[in-house]
Amino acid sequence: MREFVVMSQEVQEAFEKGKPVVALESTIISHGMPYPKNVETALKVEAIIREHGAVPATIGIIGGVLKAGLTEEEIDYMGKAPNIAKVSRRDIPYIVAMKRDGATTVASTMIIAAMAGIKVFATGGIGGVHRGAETTMDISADLEELGTTDVAVVCAGAKSILDIGLTLEYLETKGVPVYGYGTDELPAFYTRKSGFPVDYRVDDPVTMAKALKAKWDLGLHGGALIANPIPEAYSMDEAFITKVIEDAVVEAKEKGVKGKDTTPFLLAKIKEITGGNSLESNIQLVYNNAKVAALVAKEYMNL
Repeated sequence: MREFVVMSQEVQEAFEKGKPVVALESTIISHGMPYPKNVETALKVEAIIREHGAVPATIGIIGGVLKAGLTEEEIDYMGKAPNIAKVSRRDIPYIVAMKRDGATTVASTMIIAAMAGIKVFATGGIGGVHRGAETTMDISADLEELGTTDVAVVCAGAKSILDIGLTLEYLETKGVPVYGYGTDELPAFYTRKSGFPVDYRVDDPVTMAKALKAKWDLGLHGGALIANPIPEAYSMDEAFITKVIEDAVVEAKEKGVKGKDTTPFLLAKIKEITGGNSLESNIQLVYNNAKVAALVAKEYMNL
């Protein structure tokens, strides 16, 4: 599938020399933060991956071209250009056919990473089963992708705006192993704990890489979730953030916010209520995930 993906020179050379590569999404650039903070964060994440021995491949769609490894100029463009589409699996064919620009979500980043041959992907948090999904059927395409695409996703757990219990049930149904990196329970994005246990605790990148290799060597297709808690210094008070989220969910329902607009609305509302503290937490957890992803990718390549 690599014929459909244009790689940056750095990523291409990494594959030729057998260096580990870590995929990064672009929705966080185009839809997650204001300019220029979004671009500064994206470039810092790439620098962290390089510092820990791997090569970053920020993924996006520019002019209908699937790209694995955006240049610094392309990242800046993604950060400030208007009308960049938010692209999940269902959107890729149209965006490509119409030669439009698209920022990739967790699901579409996994797809393009797999096409390029990249096995490890670092992000902030995954989408999941939304609260009230038993009536709305609002379930993120990220979960379906984790069930089918051979890419490991390093994240700070499921965003706490979701129904975490049902998200884990869905992942279990899809056969997706959930690993706690240095933790026995799934982190909840802004906080280190959720009260829900992970399938397995893993405390080092070598063990994690061995588990991934065994899964794919056995022909067990699908991804793996590596849940890496937000650093203690940036973890928010659980009771406070829970109340903030509950209030934001109520407001979203009152305003009729639905579907793919739900997460951006809730995250913006949380940022507003917390006075911007949630944005700093978000940035720090992404940095932390980038580091772990680089270490795991390096050990996976060594195997």
